[in-house]
Amino acid sequence: MEQRFNERRSEIRIRNALKKYTAYSLSLSVLLRLKTVTENLKKMEEIINKVANSALEVFDLEDYYPKGMRMQIDISQWLLEGFLLKEKDFREHLKNHDWSQYQDQYVAVNCSTDAIIPAWALILVSVHLAPFAKKVVNGTIEDLDASLYEEILSTIDYSAYKGKPVIVKGCSRKPVPMRAYILATTYLQPFARSIMYGEACSAVPLYKESKK
Repeated sequence: MEQRFNERRSEIRIRNALKKYTAYSLSLSVLLRLKTVTENLKKMEEIINKVANSALEVFDLEDYYPKGMRMQIDISQWLLEGFLLKEKDFREHLKNHDWSQYQDQYVAVNCSTDAIIPAWALILVSVHLAPFAKKVVNGTIEDLDASLYEEILSTIDYSAYKGKPVIVKGCSRKPVPMRAYILATTYLQPFARSIMYGEACSAVPLYKESKK
């Protein structure tokens, strides 16, 4: 009886010891992970500080994102079954449409179906929009944003970036179209010493001025 009691007590001691060892191992593992995360954060902070203190210029297209409402008009709604344009009916639809809802907005006009649209139909829609909309383009919302960026980027003085390394900031939170990035890089290239794309800690080189 006493022997069984001693064996039982030994088992309990072993289990308690295993629990303590497991808890210790887990704590050590967590501490090691925290140490690794802390070291990585410290390295990233050092990189960011070096970038901030360097001559690197950040060109952020989000800073130039034009404010204002965007609207899409799909003219297939005014076609017979979404495909056939009947001039008399089409003109009547345009006549009865409430164009005032586009007041001070940017508008993209397109056709979501494969209908063959005569040029005059799109032009006629733009005529109706002209008294209200800020800008009208033929295409998608992305085409509209690209057109807006073309206007804005053409007015910037890029001489401020002369002889400097420039990073065109990526990962934008706003819907900056790819054409805007290409256009910005084209404008920057005659001035910048080098151009990169991305974030300060993980940029991809795009251009470097050749040595004369």
